Amino acid sequence: METIAFDLQQTKRIPLAAEHIDALRRVGKPKHYSQGASVMRAGEVMDRFILVESGEIEVVSPRTGERQFADTLGSGQYVGDIAFLNGGTTSISMRAAQPTDVIEVPRLAMLSLMSSVPEMSDIIISVFAARRRRQLEHNDFNTLQLLGLELSKDIRQIAEFASRNRIPYTVIDLASPEAAQIASLCGIEAGASAVVFGHDTVVPEPTPEKIAALLGMNLDIGFNQTVDVLIIGAGPAGVAAGVYAGAEGLNALVIEDIAIGGQAGTSSRIENYMGFPTGISGADLVWRGEIQAMKFGTRFAMPHRVSSLMKTEDGLFCAVLSDERKILAKAVVVATGVQYQRLALPRLEEFEGAGVYYAATDMEARYCRGAEVIVAGGGNSAGQAAMFLSRFASHVHLLVRGPSLAASMSDYLLSRLQTEPKVTIRLNSSAIALHGDEQLKAVTVKNAVSGETTQIKTGGLFLMVGARPNTDWLSGLVALDEKGFIKTGEAANAESAYATSVPGIFAVGDVRAGSVKRVASSVGEGSVVISAVWRHVQEHHAN
Repeated sequence: METIAFDLQQTKRIPLAAEHIDALRRVGKPKHYSQGASVMRAGEVMDRFILVESGEIEVVSPRTGERQFADTLGSGQYVGDIAFLNGGTTSISMRAAQPTDVIEVPRLAMLSLMSSVPEMSDIIISVFAARRRRQLEHNDFNTLQLLGLELSKDIRQIAEFASRNRIPYTVIDLASPEAAQIASLCGIEAGASAVVFGHDTVVPEPTPEKIAALLGMNLDIGFNQTVDVLIIGAGPAGVAAGVYAGAEGLNALVIEDIAIGGQAGTSSRIENYMGFPTGISGADLVWRGEIQAMKFGTRFAMPHRVSSLMKTEDGLFCAVLSDERKILAKAVVVATGVQYQRLALPRLEEFEGAGVYYAATDMEARYCRGAEVIVAGGGNSAGQAAMFLSRFASHVHLLVRGPSLAASMSDYLLSRLQTEPKVTIRLNSSAIALHGDEQLKAVTVKNAVSGETTQIKTGGLFLMVGARPNTDWLSGLVALDEKGFIKTGEAANAESAYATSVPGIFAVGDVRAGSVKRVASSVGEGSVVISAVWRHVQEHHAN
């Protein structure tokens, strides 16, 4: 991840032009804040763009109410971060440090203005993105606070969700004075694990769904809402489709059940993606695409899982979500990708999130620092995970079920693994038993050729094997191949390359039968499919 130096003064480096400020005055309304008045509270929906005309606005601590930084926002600067684009909530609290006059522009009017003035849009988005990066890199004033991360599997689940979705959060040691202060303020038991939002809001029985709701990430989706295109899945293919759908003026909604980025979002470093010669993390690559899509008006909602899809009498598609809410769409793009299979290992479920992981990011690596780790898998994702984890672990064992990696892994990656002294490639090998109490402590590995078994003490087992398509919910609607991948184009008797057997439903990326299973190809498919989507919407739903 590139580092961007940031404080609130970041905006002074990229000032709005005089004509931009004049445009804001034309569509906004003036407002005065007296000294000490709240301008925006943590958890409040960012429903307006706030430009400071005169005075001073400061960030305040969610707990003490004291100024958080020496730097403040002054004349010509503005409030907000990247969540503004998607109608999310603010993660910080701000108030007027002195009598302050501002211009406030309603969010939809601001997005319309940004769309018509791309130079202003670029400046604002750059600043908003920099602020979010600052929060992610320096967790010193975040509204989402996690107490007892190391002790609670539920809290670790929240941390994983937040980390993969670039939600700023702060981890607080239960033994720290800060934890004691929060416990006293919130009325929770001292030394107890908890998720606290803002000043004193304790999240009971925390889940990713509850956190998403607090942050405005789930959107208020109703049955009476019809979109031009519903994009199911927010990996590289789905996000690329979102970018191009928005750019073509389609009313697009992208929904995702786990994290923006999909499986690619768990990749610590992609080195063969054009334009990034030194590599880029999958999460960072897709996040850039998400911002780009939101710039064009595409909305994102999560975590939402589609449980079924059906066609209505008037030719629309009705997607039924797992919470029974429904979305109507004129066209659907399926970009649900693949997921790693759960191995038939005793006690596997018991250790998931407590030593067994399906992603290798900074979040998981923190639990394995200085320990031996095991990665099971023979594809590029497994190889990238092994290389990434070798920076933190004392040693990495890569378990490969087959006799070779030559056919399943890129040559550049295989060469690096073979020359990395902290990585041992174990061919013809697989995990057969897990050991530990509440946390995974060791794994028994068996060589299928020699029959030899070895018990390896480990801080983590990373499973990246047996990828299968996420298409169970589509069975009986569109044509699938014998492995469950979606047939498209000629194989589905469809006119266009990414059309399925049902007109108006398209499939792109790893979930599509015959796809290349690479990030670059997924991005390409997501980009190209929108021309066929646009044609379908115009031909069948012009009115």
